[in-house]
Amino acid sequence: MSKNLPTPLFPTTRREFLQLSGRGIGLLAFSRFAPAFLVNSALASTPLPEKDRPILVLVQLAGGNDGLNTLVPFEDSNYYRLRPTLGLAKDKVLRLSDTHGLHPSCAAMSSLFHEGKLAIVQNVGYPNPNRSHFRSTEIWETASSSSEFLADGWIGRFMDNACAGQPADTHDPVGIHISNGVPQSFLSAHDHPTFGLVPGAGNRRENEENRRLLESLVNQPGAAENDNATFLKHTLMDSLVTEKKVQQVLGSYQPATPYPGNSFAASLRNIAALIASGLPTRVYFVSLSGFDTHSNQANQQANLLTTLSTGLAAFQKDLELHRLDGQVATMTFSEFGRRPSENQSRGTDHGTAAPLFVMGSRIKGGLHGTAPDLNLAHNQDLTFSTDFRSVYATMLDRWLNCPSAAVLGSKFNDLPIV
Repeated sequence: MSKNLPTPLFPTTRREFLQLSGRGIGLLAFSRFAPAFLVNSALASTPLPEKDRPILVLVQLAGGNDGLNTLVPFEDSNYYRLRPTLGLAKDKVLRLSDTHGLHPSCAAMSSLFHEGKLAIVQNVGYPNPNRSHFRSTEIWETASSSSEFLADGWIGRFMDNACAGQPADTHDPVGIHISNGVPQSFLSAHDHPTFGLVPGAGNRRENEENRRLLESLVNQPGAAENDNATFLKHTLMDSLVTEKKVQQVLGSYQPATPYPGNSFAASLRNIAALIASGLPTRVYFVSLSGFDTHSNQANQQANLLTTLSTGLAAFQKDLELHRLDGQVATMTFSEFGRRPSENQSRGTDHGTAAPLFVMGSRIKGGLHGTAPDLNLAHNQDLTFSTDFRSVYATMLDRWLNCPSAAVLGSKFNDLPIV
């Protein structure tokens, strides 16, 4: 913030605080309900987060990643019939089995697969799929059915069930997101300390400007004149404490391996730094955008998959060299796949199912689930074979040690990936 700008007014509503938070102002510990320091929630007495507990890192592939050119069915003639120009040549694919291989840009992920550290769940989707970016993302982030609308996210409900009882005087977040807004996944019925970083954060000048902005807001006289203002001022004070702590961690971290020079890899490097610092955070969220490939898909997706593959591999290696890999699992998701048929612009339109990746040293690698049936007419969609909530249930039950039915509303079959 320039020195010539006036000191911003103290926010008097949660909406105003959200607008400030969108500028990268750290802690976003707000909700639709009164905060814990005003009203004691009647939550189950579950243990506090511990520094050695399992951690889940969520990677959003925003825009709808094309699954068929990511996990390629190179022995299926229907694949080449539906994609006469976009179909990847059999001799270019990185083979994982006798029938399937990864896009040639995914060499680093292919190595992880052959080391047994990468599970690929095939043909993941949900019944009655929605092709709207907004609505389908909402379905994935809230773990709803296509016909219901939920106010809280599946990670928020995990926090409600497994992260209760955090002392009011602690500033350590249970969830951290590196994104341009609060993920819907994080919305919850009860308050939990969460923290937000803008992608690419780490610039010293920007961090200093954020700190000064927070200090100016917190120190404004007469700001806390009612319960709502008191809540917001308390939140900003928490934010200032957490902002300073996080920036100190990020500034002093020494990665054990080089990271690629892009924003996505920088975000993963920051997550590794925060994990190495011993924060009790259970869930991290990062997003890689640009997958809405309606035209000229080949080069665009190749570049994105290179970014994804090299970033994930560097992150995994860094965790391993710091001996932190045993407590971290990384999972991708995307709002939908693309249609099997290419379009006239050498791209693909909004579709339904796609593969989902789970990475980690304690993950049971390999191909899981059933490959999609490509005996389809032009512009016909894939029929999913694995419900995405089965993947969520597996990570909740077997990784995060939280009963999945309490989060997802019903029981879904676990998968043998953990």
